[in-house]
Amino acid sequence: MNKLIAIVGMAGSGKSVATDYLVEQGWNKIYFGGVIYNLMEKAGIEITPESQRIFREDLRKKHGMDIVAKILLDKIEKSYTEKNTILDGLYSWDEYKTLQEKFGNKLKIICVCCDKKIRYERIGNREKRPFNKTEIRQRDITEIENSAKGGPIAFADYYLFNNGDIDEYKNRLNEIINEIDKEGEM
Repeated sequence: MNKLIAIVGMAGSGKSVATDYLVEQGWNKIYFGGVIYNLMEKAGIEITPESQRIFREDLRKKHGMDIVAKILLDKIEKSYTEKNTILDGLYSWDEYKTLQEKFGNKLKIICVCCDKKIRYERIGNREKRPFNKTEIRQRDITEIENSAKGGPIAFADYYLFNNGDIDEYKNRLNEIINEIDKEGEM
């Protein structure tokens, strides 16, 4: 049976590393943020961190906190029936509940987490969308308060800690995938 996993966590925790690794292993990827980018492009809105945040929050206020999950439901279902699928960018508790209602226990949540100091250093040093400490702290707060991001993080099935080196990280991710495989066999 195919696996359906959502990767959650705060910015800079290493979610894209896990997602990219699974894609390299042959998994399908569905990127929630792509919905926001596509809608912004259609509306002719320049994509910046601030415009993206405003657009994302306004979209959710108008159409519900689970709008992105609802838009992607058919695509997720099709992908999941074809092969293992990784969901990148699940944000809100309502998105989680919508996916849970559709997929039940087939959906597993992996939260990638690391120390805040490490996350902030990574974000400050990354090539794409770097933030300074004040900016990333404010982003953390707005994602928790305005996007209900904490729920899926707190309710995750598995935690993937990312304070160490990349080999430890990938080994733990493989352990989690193996545990999910064993659950599916029961």
